[in-house]
Order: sequence, then structure tokens, then C-alpha cells
Amino acid sequence: MKTVVLVDEDQSQRTAVAGWLAESGWRVLIADDGETGLELALKNRAELVICDLLMPRCNGFQLCRMVRQEAALKNHTRIIVTTGGGYPTDRLNAFQAGADACLTKPLQRYEFLKLLKELMGESDTTFLRREAARQPRPPATRPPPPSLPLDAPPRVRFWGVRGSIPTPGRATLRYGGNTACVEVRTGGQIIILDAGTGIAPLGAALMQEFNQQPFTVTILISHTHWDHIQGFPFFEPAYHPKNEVRIIGYKGAREGLASTLSSQMESPFFPISLSELPGNISIEEMRDLSFDIGGVRVEATYLNHPGLCMGYRIHTPAGAVAYLPDNEPYQRFKYHATVNESGPPVTQEAIEYARRQDQRIIDFVQGAAVLIIDSQYDANEYQSRIGWGHGCVDDVVALAASAKVKRVFLFHHDPRHSDEHVDRMVEWGRNFVQLLGENVEVNAAQEGLELVLQPAETTPERLGTPSKQAEK
Repeated sequence: MKTVVLVDEDQSQRTAVAGWLAESGWRVLIADDGETGLELALKNRAELVICDLLMPRCNGFQLCRMVRQEAALKNHTRIIVTTGGGYPTDRLNAFQAGADACLTKPLQRYEFLKLLKELMGESDTTFLRREAARQPRPPATRPPPPSLPLDAPPRVRFWGVRGSIPTPGRATLRYGGNTACVEVRTGGQIIILDAGTGIAPLGAALMQEFNQQPFTVTILISHTHWDHIQGFPFFEPAYHPKNEVRIIGYKGAREGLASTLSSQMESPFFPISLSELPGNISIEEMRDLSFDIGGVRVEATYLNHPGLCMGYRIHTPAGAVAYLPDNEPYQRFKYHATVNESGPPVTQEAIEYARRQDQRIIDFVQGAAVLIIDSQYDANEYQSRIGWGHGCVDDVVALAASAKVKRVFLFHHDPRHSDEHVDRMVEWGRNFVQLLGENVEVNAAQEGLELVLQPAETTPERLGTPSKQAEK
């Protein structure tokens, strides 16, 4: 009897696929995360591994690479990856990581079994795979010491709010043209969300504020698209050895975090390499979806965006700050892809799968004091940008209302949107809230805007209560 290792967090999809495999005579081993999946595949020398791309501890891209690096599995084990998004870049990256096939969720029984027969049939076909070099795990670092008073009220400040490319000029003076960067101060920590061009003025401000005194910052990278990392080479604190700069993120579809950050600083693109920066810099690739920065609890979740993109939820004594910089709602994506004939006919299974994925995001941001979320398009613009990995204001407001968040800030403004266009989106969002009969404050993220969060009398975040998703 042949052995298959099935790695998927989605219990409904996992149960269905396991049933199909068992009916076909397979011995099915189940794993909830990529690390466990690899252990089972090695221990049982599995003939097949089926894994989702977005998993905790070891994502699907990493699992593909590790299977191909194991001598016992390299030419013995076939790999089928599954993805909820179906982005062409994800498929390409999966094949380059070592996958033999890629299927879009929700899986269809006939299509799946047909592929399984073709893939596992008696064949002399040689599957050519690109060998990926194993990236060494970065050394563990001690928790960053507080740079601020522990009892200072939590603060959120926007330093970059634009998406895609920096957009200076008269039309964007009010909301700003720098790309993604948000500063959160809580529990004595300075936490920076993404390193777009907004991190350059933030770095200069920090150097002036601390006036030659050493300090520590932690940068959370959502993903490594240019508009979220391009400002780091100009982050002044990284050029001073007395400062500690801790960079945290998750391994991408192709390269590790350190490799990606350093590649943009290689000659001929930049005059100094990452390794030559004199600052005390550490780069950590997380495996778990929750961790601590000093005494501050942080949760992470996968978003629907090409490649790997993470959202973060930072717990503060005054409520959670949720940051979802690039995200396309699953239900909108699946439905419109079908309507515009860019995908297979919609099925009840597809609708239910998309609903579960969107509910996962709602649970993640549930009750947040502040939600900063990708709202790049209005509803009309979205029609011609389906599958680009970004959301529209209608969906954002509906999500915020469903999650009972207190304040939502439209973020990742389109580079073509003037201040007046963003104003109109805010106005529509506020009207939409009234139509829904909800009580959510709608604003647009604006460079220089600072929020001072005040603890509510009955806010569970004061006790570090995890989001609903973390409870599952």
C-alpha cells in the first residue's frame, strides 16, 4: 500500500481529500503543519506529499524544497501543492521549489483523482527540479530591551501609507506619497510595521529623539514586495552600532528574508551591502504564528496576496492593533473571477471555502481597537484588477463591521489616487457603515497622523487575550 502525507490546516478540505485517497487504496497520514509533514514523509518514505502553500511553522514552498533536499525522498516522492489564491506567480514558485503539480482550492474529486492517476502512473518521466540551497536558521536573539517607559500609553503613527510605488507631488500632499511603514509603541517597545520608503523619515526622527542614546527597534515585515522593503537601506538607525535593529518576518516563496533584504543592496543597485551596515542587526524567520517582542504579544496570519504575505495583530493594554497591508477577500476574488471567465464555474464548495477563509480573517481582527487594512481600490476599479491581491473599500468596511472593530484606516492607497479621491473613498465608507447599521469609525491612513490609544474599561486585550483565530 502506498503512503501519502496530507498537510493542511483546513479540516473540511483535509477530510474530503483523505476520504478520496483512502477509497483509492492509499494509506493516509495527516499533519497540521509542514514540519510534522516532513517528519512523517521521512519516517514512512511516503510516495506522495500533498500540502497547502500557507501553513504554520513550515509553508508549502519550504516543504517542497526540503523534500527535494532529502536523499531518501528526492527522486522517490511526488508533491502536489494546493492553494486558495491560484495566482500564477504562486504556481510558478511552487514548481521551482520542487512541486510536481499545483491545484486550486477547493479541490474537485474528479480533477484530483485524474491528476493523481497521471502523476503516480507507471512512467519513466523525470521531473526536473531546481535545487534550492538550504538557508541556515538565524541564531536566536535575546528579547529586545525596552526603549520607552513601560507604562506609556500605546501609540500608532503612520509614516508611509501608499501602495506599489512612492508618489510625491501636489495631488498627494495631504495623505502622503511614501510607501508602507507604520510605527507602534507599546510595552516599552518600538515596533515598525514594514519598511517601505516611510521608514527613512521615521529613522531620522528616531535618531533625533534619542539624541546619541542607544535604542532598540523591531521591524515586522509583512512580505518582501518592493513597496514594503525598499526603504530599509535608508533607515539611519541601522548605520549606528549602538542601536539594535531586529527584523522579523517569514520565509518567502523563493528566498529567505535575509537573502531578499540583502539582494536589493547588492551592487550595482546600492553602494553598501547589508553585511557592511555597522548597526547591530538581526534577522529572524518565524515559524510559529504567535510570538513575543519583549512583553508584547504578536499574532500573525496569512493573507490572500501573490506569494507569501502576513498580517499582524499587536496586543496592547488599550486594545489590539491589526495590520493587513495587502489582502484580497476570497469571496470577492472567487466570484468575480468566475463572472469574468478567468476561472472555473463557481461551485457551492468554492463559495464555502472562500467564506471560511474570509471568516478566518474576520476572526483574526475581531474586536481590534485599530484596523489598518489594504483598501487600494474602489468598487469600480476592482472590476479590472481582479486577482491582483488587493481589496476595495466596500469589502474592507463590511469586514470591519463584521469583526466589530472600533476604528478602521484605509491603507495602501493606490499611487494614482489623489487626496480628493481618497476623501471620496472615506466618505463612501462612512455612508456604507450607516447603511449597515454599524458603529465603526472610518478614516484613511495619513502620513504623520498619530493615534494615542486609551484603555477601555472592559477591553480583553489588557489581559493579552488572543484573537478568536488563535483560540482555534
